[in-house]
Amino acid sequence: MKHLDEYRDEALTRRLLDELTATVTRPWRLMEVCGGQTHSIMKTGLHDLLPPQIELVHGPGCPVCVTPLELIDKAIALASRPDVIFTSYGDMLRVPGSGRDLFSVKAAGGDVRIVYSPLDALKIARDNPAKTVVFFAIGFETTAPANAMAVVQAKAQGIDNFAVLVSHVTVPPVIAGLMQESGVQVDAFLAAGHVCAVMGYWEYGPLAEQYRIPIVVTGFEPVDLLRGILMAVRQLEQGRHEVENAYERSVTYEGNQPAQAIIQRAFELCDRKWRGIGTIPMSGYRLRAEYAALDAEQRFPDVGAIQTAESSLCISGLILQGRKKPFECPAFGKECTPQTPLGATMVSSEGACAAYYRYGRYRDAIAEAEKKSS
Repeated sequence: MKHLDEYRDEALTRRLLDELTATVTRPWRLMEVCGGQTHSIMKTGLHDLLPPQIELVHGPGCPVCVTPLELIDKAIALASRPDVIFTSYGDMLRVPGSGRDLFSVKAAGGDVRIVYSPLDALKIARDNPAKTVVFFAIGFETTAPANAMAVVQAKAQGIDNFAVLVSHVTVPPVIAGLMQESGVQVDAFLAAGHVCAVMGYWEYGPLAEQYRIPIVVTGFEPVDLLRGILMAVRQLEQGRHEVENAYERSVTYEGNQPAQAIIQRAFELCDRKWRGIGTIPMSGYRLRAEYAALDAEQRFPDVGAIQTAESSLCISGLILQGRKKPFECPAFGKECTPQTPLGATMVSSEGACAAYYRYGRYRDAIAEAEKKSS
């Protein structure tokens, strides 16, 4: 398929690997921010093909994974109300809260519905005026425009039985947060191509300069990823720290300005909790004051007051910060599997733990455990 197969070309992939091998002279640790990139790396086996000096660590770029536990508990509390129809993308339904998940609420009789767009949730609100329809608005900047449009349309059309539970986060502040954390060792970042397709990459220059770290906008296919890795390694080897774009077919410097405009119309920046990481200042979106009536946490104050402590059993926070690999978790592939997940990084289709398990990396955990016991 044109524009897809050409970025999976074996000969070109091997040439890029050869060039990378000829370029690298010392160990480097690169973090891919996006969970979709992590899955592509695992699926294609790129991590096993790279020169041994290059280590890829997996960042917090999975919106399901970084949604804090208390937001899941708030979603469960809302979905349990008889006067609410709770709508969400499907991958959120299996994310465990502190006691159960949204699937359990649905099984117990709660009106929980999977939708493919926030505009679907808006239609459900029109069709069910006697109930409040709540949409679980999660994600990075990629999903923010559609969620913002739903909010703007709901107000413009006078649909007053529609609300959103907001858990939006943004990429640049988490890069800064990771660089300020002691114990996080990252030499370069591969920025998420789909986020930059919306936001551009004009925000990353100050980060690269302040932390003296290369940032390369990267796509999702093997050729895309290797181009991004090669560009980052070249910078590191040459002592440069710049922002470069290895995903030119989809990303421009200024990004999608109409999409940015609708985000700014509905949302404003705020401090936001990240699951396993903690609160990062000005790293998320919340509804602007003129749309406060559509904020589910304000509409249902008892739900908004819920606070939940994170479980100490799951090490997903360490994984999201690149401090640990999934197979280093004692529960990985044993107590924690996609069928019996302990945390969001195993539940999410973009989670690092799910990627390692799906593509056979749980065998590394078994081998490591056997090695330590022998």
